[in-house]
Amino acid sequence: MAQFSLSTATNLFKIKYGKLSDNVYNSANVLLGRCKKSYDFVGKQMFIPIPTSFQGGVGSGSLPTANVATYKDAIITAKKMYAVVEIEREAIHASANDEGSFVRGTKHVVQKGVESWMRNMSRALFNDASGSLGLFPGPATGTATDPVIVVTAASFKEANWEEKDYINVNSLSSVFEVVSLVPATRTVTLSRISGSDDLTVLGAGPHTAYMQNSKDNDSQGLKGVCDATTGSLYNVPVARRWQSTQIAAGGAGLTTDLMNQGMLEVQRKSGKVPNLIICGFTQYRKLLNLLEDQKQYIVEPRSPELKGKVSFKGVEFMSSAGAVGVFPERFCEDDRMYLLNDNYIDIFHRPGFGWFEDDGSVFLRKSSSDSYEARYGGYLESYIVPSFQGEITGLAT
Repeated sequence: MAQFSLSTATNLFKIKYGKLSDNVYNSANVLLGRCKKSYDFVGKQMFIPIPTSFQGGVGSGSLPTANVATYKDAIITAKKMYAVVEIEREAIHASANDEGSFVRGTKHVVQKGVESWMRNMSRALFNDASGSLGLFPGPATGTATDPVIVVTAASFKEANWEEKDYINVNSLSSVFEVVSLVPATRTVTLSRISGSDDLTVLGAGPHTAYMQNSKDNDSQGLKGVCDATTGSLYNVPVARRWQSTQIAAGGAGLTTDLMNQGMLEVQRKSGKVPNLIICGFTQYRKLLNLLEDQKQYIVEPRSPELKGKVSFKGVEFMSSAGAVGVFPERFCEDDRMYLLNDNYIDIFHRPGFGWFEDDGSVFLRKSSSDSYEARYGGYLESYIVPSFQGEITGLAT
């Protein structure tokens, strides 16, 4: 004889859902929050005059002959940086109140769109304007539609790879979706979603994976500026007065002497002391161990309710101009440390940055489907003056 139970009358019972899970990824970026931003970049390009020498002639004994300083024009050209989200019309109405869903569909999609843009901007800010995610030797394994690549150790940065991202390879037009990532082996599994290119028949390589449509289209980043030894930056030839301080550790471990060397060298060359130190989590861990005996702890007064509480205040490196904060950043390579002066890092935006609402609404109806699309971003360029920045590369990991 059947009884009334969860199994026999299952359709009568509701399902209770917990709080929507928090993000399991990190989209914060200290440098992106601290650097200066403007939203009045108009015209075709922006020209910034750069003095690369002193003005006038000097001497003793008699009047010296005057000379003219050397000036160069740094040229800033805006890059297109976007995030696009899409939501079905039915989903908008089905999530119109708390009874229908945990979050408002439109609000949730908008929030996730901004988070995605911030993540991509952070990736670009620590890259070299190429749009590269990493290199892999070819050919890929697997099949034409589901290839598997192994990113080279020297170019692997876990933060660059996220499941559900769309990527391109080399100059091929096909689009691949990142299906899974195994950081320990640097193995990325892809799925071809458009085009007909077969990564399993590529030559020896190396081959480059790019964020979709981003090949040579990213805004400039720290790696591109601080690594430059030849060529030009912002149309100014790389030279003694237009180059970052570069210290190659050659596989040595991080030491306070290396950090002091970098900080003082930037000051010697530019007259300014870095006010921000950023490194990957590996070097941050090593720095914590290195400065163990110098950490500051706050021990709160005891009370009847307090059994004991010790909190770590943070890490500051003492420079010639005072304490400088040290911050870990997942988009920074594991073997490097940046010594930065964010007073000389600007992001120039064109007016209208943000959600595209020129037609009076953020959500625009798609002509080919019963859904809406929203676009976030704009046109910008990061301007990083190399003379005031430094880097230590090749640190032991």
